[in-house]
Amino acid sequence: MNFESNENDFLVEDSGFELKAIFNKLIQRWLVILISVIVFLVLGFLYTKTSPPFYRVEGMFFIKEKENPLAFFGSPGIIESSSMGLQNETIILKSKPVALEVLKKLDFQVEYYKEGSFVDSEIYQSKPIIVEVDWKKPQTIDGFLKIEWNNNSQFTLTYVDEVYNKLLPDGSKVSLQIKPDPIQYNFNELLSNNELSIKVLKVSSDESGSILVKLRDLNSLATRYANSLKIEPVERGASIMLMSVTSPNLQKGEVYLNTLMQTFLDMELDQKNQSASKTVNFIDSQVAGAADSLRYFENQLQNFRSSNKTYNLSSESSSVYERLIEYENQLAEEEFKRKYYQDLKNYLANESYQDVIVPSGIGIEDPFLNGLIENLLELQADKSRMLASQTEASPAVKEVNRKISDLNLSIRENLNNVDFNSNSLINDLENRIDEIERSFASLPETEQQLIRIQREFSLTENIYNYLMERRAEAAISKASNEANNKIVEPARGGVQISPTPLKNYLIAFLLGLFFPVSFVVVRELFRTKIEDVQYLENKLKIPLLGTILQNKKSESNLVVFDHKKSGISESFRSLRANLKFILPKDKQITFLVTSTISGEGKTFCAMNLASAYSLTGKKTILVGCDMRKPKIFANFDLTNDKGLSTFLSGQEPDYEKIISKTKYSNLEVIVAGPTPPNPAELLFDARFEQLLKSLKERYDVIVLDTPPVGLVSETLDLLTLVDCSLFVFRQNYSQRAFIDAVNGLKVNKGIKNIFGIFNGVVDSKKVAYGYGYSYGYGYGYYEDDKK
Repeated sequence: MNFESNENDFLVEDSGFELKAIFNKLIQRWLVILISVIVFLVLGFLYTKTSPPFYRVEGMFFIKEKENPLAFFGSPGIIESSSMGLQNETIILKSKPVALEVLKKLDFQVEYYKEGSFVDSEIYQSKPIIVEVDWKKPQTIDGFLKIEWNNNSQFTLTYVDEVYNKLLPDGSKVSLQIKPDPIQYNFNELLSNNELSIKVLKVSSDESGSILVKLRDLNSLATRYANSLKIEPVERGASIMLMSVTSPNLQKGEVYLNTLMQTFLDMELDQKNQSASKTVNFIDSQVAGAADSLRYFENQLQNFRSSNKTYNLSSESSSVYERLIEYENQLAEEEFKRKYYQDLKNYLANESYQDVIVPSGIGIEDPFLNGLIENLLELQADKSRMLASQTEASPAVKEVNRKISDLNLSIRENLNNVDFNSNSLINDLENRIDEIERSFASLPETEQQLIRIQREFSLTENIYNYLMERRAEAAISKASNEANNKIVEPARGGVQISPTPLKNYLIAFLLGLFFPVSFVVVRELFRTKIEDVQYLENKLKIPLLGTILQNKKSESNLVVFDHKKSGISESFRSLRANLKFILPKDKQITFLVTSTISGEGKTFCAMNLASAYSLTGKKTILVGCDMRKPKIFANFDLTNDKGLSTFLSGQEPDYEKIISKTKYSNLEVIVAGPTPPNPAELLFDARFEQLLKSLKERYDVIVLDTPPVGLVSETLDLLTLVDCSLFVFRQNYSQRAFIDAVNGLKVNKGIKNIFGIFNGVVDSKKVAYGYGYSYGYGYGYYEDDKK
């Protein structure tokens, strides 16, 4: 065994060893880790069983991107080419107003639950009872009502929760202050009081049973379903959206998602039909007056013919009449159009977009104007739908308002030009009609009157036919409208997303490992004391000669004499054997035992190491150099009246008189003596060096019990007077920083023959006897350890 140390031998990589040390700590605590894993797995099982299930239901919905009606004219400067995009459509789909429209069509406000051992499960179909609710009366909501029955005629209603809310007819909610008592009532009869207004219908044939019922207000349901709806494209850039909703009941999720898609299509179709409906209503208001006028002139024409016996016009009169009717029909149509232009300008000036009618609906075939109006109405419809889920201050709504404002200005400028042209045409037609009317003077008086009456009748008839034709076209357009968006794949089935047993058990297992492992790792990272010999061997840059077990079973500190057949005695004998490898053989030996601070066991180690040498027949003396805290005298039943301090101070000139004999052969002691005022100066005195010289001539082994090097300075000067120095470290007591202090003596001060001892080891199953060796012998192996 070679204890010659090289500094490089002790430069071991810290990180790898630290991981190994942590791993060893974990192995030692395997039972705690196992118990932690079992506890967390049990908690995971309970969480899985007590958590209500949630399902994700999916469907696919196609959202068509809107086309620009002006694309045919290549006019991107007038308005941007695309609609607000898929993002706005998804926002509208996820809005609360849309959810409200869907829920109004469903019966989700009454929830039914079946009681379970761990968790109550919601049922949607095959309900044993049906609860009809009068929502115009106050209702108790947000809590379970238990309905039980033992016959087909009566039931008992019990309030099982502690907290309930009360929904008032105006939609507000208040807390239910007093929990009502159970109520017994008849099936199929209205139960009405201050808290409830319901009718319970029994639909199952079971003679007895029970069920939990919970009433919900529409607004909270809409919020819940709107928040649970997720919309994302099936593929990047696609307009087919994957819609999913989370629900505690699979069937309810399917019904809600399918109803949502159909409701959105209906809302879109209603928006498209509004334009056709406004056109029909506008024409109906014009037709009513035209019909009355037509009947009046028809009766007048018949009466005139009957009274004047004139039924047909002459050829000259017919020619004049036909030309006049042609011009007057054109004039009537143009005046009708101009009135529309003027009304449209008023609507645009007042921003009454809801009254605007598409020109093509009333026969105005102006492609450019039609495109502008259609785009305006589409933007206004988009804005109305967006305001269902956003405010006027949102960026998207602001952008739509900007586009509407720009388009409004463009339409009004176009209307000014169209109206000017229409006015010019009307003036021209009126001049032509005046010219024809002047030619009436050459006709007979009777024919002039007949022409006037027949002219009024024909003009009114043409207007009436024109309006009826346009009305039919608008009605056909309304009937042929269909939604642009489509349901690609209705919701069918779903998957359970929580609780997921495998995921929960895996998380529980990892948490069961995490907490004890984290405790060990954090404790290791923040540990300041030396706890194991492996750490000491790794950090210490001097050889570790051995480890000393903790003295747990003996009140005596002289364990080598009092417990010769114990593991702790064997550790001192092993230390003595290791010293043979570093000290000259069969020559006088002088060494000191010290530590960094008091309490690390240096005096204990010095006494027992001296005792171990005396048992080999070597004449040994133990010198107590720690004059500040003398302890040796009490362990050997000696007095401390005189000792090293009295000799060094000159009170006792003869060193032989301070040597005390013990009851143990080959072992003598020089106690520290009374505490002097200047212990450091005394140890530096030449008398101490002369004393050591004299003792070396007389004794085979000299053991010096010196003060701690971290508290006093004199011990460092003694290191040059001895053959070797033993530094004691104590398990769970010595700070890790002490290792650096001892390493500094070797690296910085160049002091050689420094060795370490690990004292007070609690775990006796692995004790190192010499650097790099360990044996599994501890308490229980030796006879004294069994006592």
